[in-house]
Amino acid sequence: MNSNIANLQIAINWLRDIVSGCLNVYFGTTERFEKKPLNFYDESSWLGTFIEHHNPEYEEFIVLLLAIAPHVQPHFFNRLIAEHLPEGGDFPEFGGVKGTNHRGILPTGETAQFILAGDDLEKRLEIQRILSSEHWFAQKRILWMEPVREGEPIMSGRLVIDPEIVEQLTVGTVSKPRFSLDFPAEHIETEMNWDDLVLHPTTLRQIHEIENWIDHNDTLMHDWGMKKKIKPGYRALFYGPPGTGKTLTATLLGKQAGKDVFRIDLSRVVSKYIGETEKNLSRLFDKAENKNWILFFDEADALFGKRTDIRDAHDKYANQEVAYLLQRIENYNGLVILATNQRANIDEAFVRRFQTIIHFPMPRPEERYEIWQKTFPPQISIASDIDWRQIAARYELTGANILNVTHYCAVEILADQSLSLDLKRLEAAILREFVKEGKVV
Repeated sequence: MNSNIANLQIAINWLRDIVSGCLNVYFGTTERFEKKPLNFYDESSWLGTFIEHHNPEYEEFIVLLLAIAPHVQPHFFNRLIAEHLPEGGDFPEFGGVKGTNHRGILPTGETAQFILAGDDLEKRLEIQRILSSEHWFAQKRILWMEPVREGEPIMSGRLVIDPEIVEQLTVGTVSKPRFSLDFPAEHIETEMNWDDLVLHPTTLRQIHEIENWIDHNDTLMHDWGMKKKIKPGYRALFYGPPGTGKTLTATLLGKQAGKDVFRIDLSRVVSKYIGETEKNLSRLFDKAENKNWILFFDEADALFGKRTDIRDAHDKYANQEVAYLLQRIENYNGLVILATNQRANIDEAFVRRFQTIIHFPMPRPEERYEIWQKTFPPQISIASDIDWRQIAARYELTGANILNVTHYCAVEILADQSLSLDLKRLEAAILREFVKEGKVV
């Protein structure tokens, strides 16, 4: 048994003794019970590390375990209550609710109050403070209380623990979230390196500015005390034609810094239904908070396009969506990159929100020459009639276009087992790419 599971078992058994003791006192089985000390099997496990890092108080740790218990033992609360109410029956003092799929009792704020405070009003209000939005549980997205319908007691809300904590406790690792309606972003990565990317020198210099922020932000904000003067995070706008390296640059920034990069296609997130866009984006930012992810918003003009006068309710709510996203972006403590094909599509009112605006232009002949030189695999023999400088000067292509041409040629060469590229085949592949793009050579 690994230390994570061993410590989790010890903690759940410890919690069972506490809950059982409270129930025994409530039902008159005993007058009082003694709280046993919690001794872990291994202090280096996730629970031990959590305690060392956050130093929770006794009440806080009990609340955490109450939220965890149904995830590891679905019958946890039902069995304890059944010992005193074998025939069933109402037990409103204990709190708890039923889930949509879960058949057991799910603890609520009232459950925590019953176990930790009983009828002591002062202590019950202290537990309410632990479950407020101002507590570090909620601030760090560790644990929170589910909102209830208007008019119902707020402490009847279900205790919700971050699924990643449950995953960390049970399997020891946290898997990357997958694209879904609840998480409208996809994890992107690359096997390419900076040497594989060819950019205009001005563009590359501005990218280095972002690298400097990644390397030195912690020193700037904490050691130099700038945290109280400037907003957290860094916001960049990438603009330029498709295929000029915007997405690859964002991915390489993450690869170099050891940070996960998630791409959000705003054209897929923005909803025609009022309020849905904010809900979609809220889930995303809640998940990303304190993860140090790089968020790459593609097709940014889907939400940040030039605003029009408010003519109807949809225009009004569209502006609210933009305001909401701007607020979340400005409060995000990591790197946010917005990308668009045309800077002119972005409302100028948003420009001041960015620390840097970087143009990714069509590659010039000298950059296209370098891309051609780097793209073809060494297994292909290049015929003497191919002059890469001439090809680069003659055909205006993006890096992505050149990669498409290379891909097509390489597959054809493998198919006929020639292992050689001549000018005729290359120009036919270039023509094919232009036709695909709807262009005329």
